[in-house]
Amino acid sequence: MDADELDWNRSLCEQWEFHWNHQIRARLDGLTDDEYFWSPVPDAWSVRPRGTSTAPVQVGAGDFTIDYALPQPVPAAFTTIAWRLGHVIVGVLAARNASHFGAPAASYETWDYAPGAATALDQLEAQLDVWLAGVRGLGEAGLRVPVGAKEPFPELPMADLVLHIHRELIHHLSEVCLLRDLYLHTKSATNGATR
Repeated sequence: MDADELDWNRSLCEQWEFHWNHQIRARLDGLTDDEYFWSPVPDAWSVRPRGTSTAPVQVGAGDFTIDYALPQPVPAAFTTIAWRLGHVIVGVLAARNASHFGAPAASYETWDYAPGAATALDQLEAQLDVWLAGVRGLGEAGLRVPVGAKEPFPELPMADLVLHIHRELIHHLSEVCLLRDLYLHTKSATNGATR
């Protein structure tokens, strides 16, 4: 099979689905609220009950807000699992699902952030389902269409956006897995447990 016969749409979806099914999803099973909110360093950005943050900016529509700052601090703030999942759910997926696939409008300011791990994982899976259905629906021709003014590089084809979003998902969800490992080993050491 040459490149002209390749089903690019299928390949792009499988790129993410393979990573999700074989490397990420099982690593998220059993995520507890303690892990979700755990901060290994002082002043880490997180998702917090409204009115409890000390971050320069706190946004969200519900009882919980996400920490933020403009301009971004240098060095970047350390972020919790809750923050990283909030970023992936809203900034990586929901906003793009709204811009490109007809999903409801979504932004950091208007999102109802998850008050715990189970709700965050449900939000993540729901946004992933919309994303993959949208990518599948693009077809070959849709992958070539420019992303338009809703993205920083409007002239790039949708295929480039799909690859970018998949890199973002792989990157940030791998960070979540690393934080889970750190939590496990930190808590085990603190509690005197051995492995």
